[in-house]
Amino acid sequence: MLRLFPIAFLALLLLAPAQGQHVRTSISGSNLGKLKSTPVKKRRMTDENLRKAAIQAGPMRPEFDQSHRNNFPDPKTQGNRPSPGAYPWHFDITATYFYIGEQATKNNPVPNTASSWDSAWDDNYGGFDDPNPANRCPKTYAPLGFTPQLNPFYVALPYNDIDKGGPKPEAAKVIPWYRHYKDGKYVSVCRGTWVQIYYNGRYCFAQWEDCGPFLTDDWQYVFLGARPRNKSNKCAGIDISPAVRDYLGIKGGTATVHWRFVEFHRVPGGPWARYGKDNPFINPELKRAILKFKRKHNIITTKR
Repeated sequence: MLRLFPIAFLALLLLAPAQGQHVRTSISGSNLGKLKSTPVKKRRMTDENLRKAAIQAGPMRPEFDQSHRNNFPDPKTQGNRPSPGAYPWHFDITATYFYIGEQATKNNPVPNTASSWDSAWDDNYGGFDDPNPANRCPKTYAPLGFTPQLNPFYVALPYNDIDKGGPKPEAAKVIPWYRHYKDGKYVSVCRGTWVQIYYNGRYCFAQWEDCGPFLTDDWQYVFLGARPRNKSNKCAGIDISPAVRDYLGIKGGTATVHWRFVEFHRVPGGPWARYGKDNPFINPELKRAILKFKRKHNIITTKR
């Protein structure tokens, strides 16, 4: 028997799986949930090939639509910890509404025919964003009479990251996503950023497309959570478009809302996904659309 031991031991070694190999076994349904999910295989691609693949794939389809919901709990009762792709909330902020094509008035000294980042904002939008609800579609929340060429769900916040000399000195330090989106000296990394707004049981999503109300340098409020420095219009801290106003069901000129920044991959479906060459749901060439494509398909980019 002692002479057979080396042979038997050798046979066991040959039959045993090599280290790192997976053994195909029969698993019952009750034990299946106990196993860890198989890691998703990453794809490697150059930046240029990623861009080409994203554009070829076409517009991003929203993964789900939350438009029917009107009973979301107040986020103020849920705590304020950031989560992947979402930043801390700004609670109890006065919102006022504004619109593309708005002319200058006593309370609005700067007309909205241009934005801080678009000198022909009204022309690029395609028309006057009439705030009268009677002149807006009750389903899409867009103005009647023309198809908006930009997203009708837009907001203004009181900060501009660029001026005549290029990026402001604090921009790279206080804007969390700065290094991901900075392309050129005079290209804003704030423009087009997505904002989530809560009011009375509803969430709305919109893009940051202008600066205000009143101020363009309040980075302590916009990015660090301080209260708005502006003291006009009940210390207003965010301007919302007529589409945002109507979707949230806001009546009158002001309302108290909560808002926060969200990455594009966290934005669900809704009427904000319908229109606009500035909208990554529509335009796959936008950087935010390309990054969502990268995330969705588990792509790792390489220089070559």
